[in-house]
Amino acid sequence: MRVSEKALTTAVATVAAAALITGTVAMNDGEGSSDPPQPAAADGVRDGDTAVTAAAPGTAPAGVPELPPSTPLTVRIPAIAVDAPLTGLGLEPSGSPEVPPEERADLAAWYRDGVSPGSPGTSLITGHVDNSRGPAVFYDLGALQRGDTVEIDRADGRTAVFTVTAVDVFDREDFPDELVYGQSSAPELRLITCGGPFSSAAGGYLGNVVAFARLTATH
Repeated sequence: MRVSEKALTTAVATVAAAALITGTVAMNDGEGSSDPPQPAAADGVRDGDTAVTAAAPGTAPAGVPELPPSTPLTVRIPAIAVDAPLTGLGLEPSGSPEVPPEERADLAAWYRDGVSPGSPGTSLITGHVDNSRGPAVFYDLGALQRGDTVEIDRADGRTAVFTVTAVDVFDREDFPDELVYGQSSAPELRLITCGGPFSSAAGGYLGNVVAFARLTATH
């Protein structure tokens, strides 16, 4: 039986969510560094806020062309001084998502079996918040605010520009899979790292910071 692309993507996203919220990305031992910033309540997901996600039918803003598939190469987030290379990663044999090597604190990962940033659908980019040596690429992700921009340079020479619509932190015991990973007919982006309180006993951070963004320009 042939599984539809939508069903496959949803299944993979669920597996990814389960792995990400169990502290797989968190590398900090909780000592010797300050806590990473957490999202402001004003920038979080609000009840009935349709600007957060286009899981319901939607399109990119008028005049903004959706882009064909192309490998993303770098992610830039000026508001938090991120300018990082991207690597395409898939899943481990266990079904959990691959993550960048611990020593590559500067590297972010794009889920290569999903949607290319700028193409219709929900694309996923993850990165470490820290490691045993200190802050990593997405350490300041929780400091993003609505209206900040994210630029993705692609192999086809195009740049997809996204605008942040919400930033929130979710407990790993109550992670909203559908909200974060739900299918979209518009080009959407999710940036994900570990966040919330840190517990050595629990093996890492107790939640995830998620930045929601929507395509608003291409060049």
